[in-house]
Amino acid sequence: MLKRKIVSVILLSTFLFSSVAFGQATVYQAPKDVIDKIKDEGMNRSQVMQTLSYLSDVIGGRLTGSPNMKRANEWTRDTMTKWGMQNAHLESWGPFGRGWALKGFTAQVVSPQIIPVVAYPKAWSPSTKGAVTGEVVFLDIKTDADLDKYKGQLRGKIVLVSPLRPLKAIDTPLSARFSEEDLAKMSNAPAPPVGNNPNQFPPERMKQILDFFNSQARRMKFLMDEGAAVMIDNSGNGSGGTIFVQGASVGLELSPNIKTIEDLFNEPGFKPQSKEAEKNMMPQVTMATEDYNRLVRMIQFGEKPKMTVDVQTQYYDDDPMSYNTVAEIPGTDPKLKDEVVMIGGHLDSWHSAGGATDNGAGCAVAMEAARILLASGLKPRRTIRVALWSGEEQGIFGSNAYVKQHFGEMKSGSLVKGADWDKISGYYNLDNGTGKIRGVYLQGNSAVKPYFETWLTPFGDLGAKTLTLSNTGGTDHLSFDAVGIPGFQFIQDTVEYNTRTHHSNQDNFDRIQADDMKQAATIMAAFVYQTAMMDEKLPRKPMN
Repeated sequence: MLKRKIVSVILLSTFLFSSVAFGQATVYQAPKDVIDKIKDEGMNRSQVMQTLSYLSDVIGGRLTGSPNMKRANEWTRDTMTKWGMQNAHLESWGPFGRGWALKGFTAQVVSPQIIPVVAYPKAWSPSTKGAVTGEVVFLDIKTDADLDKYKGQLRGKIVLVSPLRPLKAIDTPLSARFSEEDLAKMSNAPAPPVGNNPNQFPPERMKQILDFFNSQARRMKFLMDEGAAVMIDNSGNGSGGTIFVQGASVGLELSPNIKTIEDLFNEPGFKPQSKEAEKNMMPQVTMATEDYNRLVRMIQFGEKPKMTVDVQTQYYDDDPMSYNTVAEIPGTDPKLKDEVVMIGGHLDSWHSAGGATDNGAGCAVAMEAARILLASGLKPRRTIRVALWSGEEQGIFGSNAYVKQHFGEMKSGSLVKGADWDKISGYYNLDNGTGKIRGVYLQGNSAVKPYFETWLTPFGDLGAKTLTLSNTGGTDHLSFDAVGIPGFQFIQDTVEYNTRTHHSNQDNFDRIQADDMKQAATIMAAFVYQTAMMDEKLPRKPMN
């Protein structure tokens, strides 16, 4: 009897060492020595900062379709091959449109005195006709009818098109992390409605978006018709020389039938990368608020400042396609090796900085997670696939195209499965800056909660312990979630993401927090490995 009890205890302990039971489900849990290996490699011999430094310092900004983007595709492919990953390659999607690069830029006030300014051309802006010197005019209008008073007055002028933006003293920290109260609120948040689309805005919000873009389009068309030389707008956020700058505006109004952000991304008036857009654009620049406001106030005092602006850009029309970088750690289980678990982030960035927090960080973490597993000698049962996307900033295009090609798409409200829909267990994404992982957004998939609770337990001392049923939007996990594949974004501390670095000229390597990056890569490695080791795939939520 005693012998039988001892044998039973040994068998039970062995079972609990590798799995945890939740009701009828059994959740795989990697043995402690495996998690310790992952932690040791990830926290003590990390290469994540070297990877990110090359991406953001050496290659730099990676605008979709640009030469820098292609260089980043090729460098990440070759680096993962060097580490021992297999089937590393570039997968094309598109056509996306023309590439663009900044070849030269200067801007300063030259009269009544020399005033250097902080400014940056918008992506896909056309060039000026050499260096342009002209009077600076403030387009002081409230409605389109106010444009009439500027007729015949703007030829050759440099035109300020935004209102003055008052700045207040910064009385809150620029950097923030989630408090325990914040995380508790996330944890207690109710599940979103089934079928909820994080990119679906209320009708009143969509109307505001359309009104804004259409107003901008009408004003640009007016400036072009009047022969203005350069259009300058005020950075919509930031201070102290931080500029938030994205793509050029197009002088084409948007359709009134737009219902979602996806609709917006596919509008001709929202695509400065199209060759046809060039004839509907003019040279355009975003200026730091302090410099912009000063010019407006000078003009309001009756001064007539002059500026010299020289914007030199180049379009690339030889290859309209764009590319995702893909590489794998092959699975070892004869029955499961054809199934995949995916991790990734978007490799493209905006052009005014190195694209470190958005989203070189996520790509470096995903690459590092794979490197950790290779260096630890672990052999996943399923294939682990790293995917580094392009076109995210223009509409989550790269991951959408990949999912459509491999896994399926929604047509008329119904899922049309692709050849590999049943072969993918899940996708983990990182795209909220440098902040450490605090948990996971479950995207309404309550069935995965027992798995993720188990997998987060060894990382509670590193600050990762929160699960929320809430959706989060705006990045590449949505491409998978949209077709019923478990796709997740990790909860991250915001640090300076929303206040300083997101789409700004401060999105550089020096804003990256090394310890956070190591923690994130270690947790991602543990999640993807355990997903690859399960007997079954991750549970999927109902589609509707």
